[in-house]
Amino acid sequence: MRFERVPMPEALEARPRDDRGYPVPAITPWQDGRPQFALTDHDRSADCALRRLCSVCGGFMPRGPVWRVVGAEESAAIAAALAEGLPYRNLAPTLEGPGHRACMLYAAMVCPYLARPNARRGTSAEDAADEVTGAAVRGAARGAGGAVVGFGDYEYAVTGARVLFRFLDLVEFLPHDSADEQLPLLQAELSDITAADGRTAAP
Repeated sequence: MRFERVPMPEALEARPRDDRGYPVPAITPWQDGRPQFALTDHDRSADCALRRLCSVCGGFMPRGPVWRVVGAEESAAIAAALAEGLPYRNLAPTLEGPGHRACMLYAAMVCPYLARPNARRGTSAEDAADEVTGAAVRGAARGAGGAVVGFGDYEYAVTGARVLFRFLDLVEFLPHDSADEQLPLLQAELSDITAADGRTAAP
């Protein structure tokens, strides 16, 4: 599905766009006037962690669940735990920060690397040489499958070189083979947000 056909959360409409029209996530660095989608800006990511801002739209996330997009391996691990009736907690840190449910559903469908099973990373993450960044190297394939996952909260650590996140207490698991499968959920989420905004604005 072409990204222009994916309904965009209102919070993303004001984000800067690249030459193709893709909204640029809040944690994405810029170089020579061009967004570097495969990389994460340390200061932007730290700001999002400290101020509880969505890593996609940059807006505030109220206390409560946060979401992230996971790849095939973690999606399979979550599914296996749930099938066995076991709690799931991944203690491995990640560079990928949390976001709103709508923003992560949108990102799963629109980000070329997340949305396409045959997509390969075009740029290596800086210092891609350990257990945190080892998969973030040029040419790495995302693979089939994935999920948008909700967690009760997150932890973070800001160091001089990185901002690391860990996610706690699984609250929602939305797996997909192809990210296009998330379209009905995104449409319903945006409808719910619009309805809630209307109730808030009512006298």
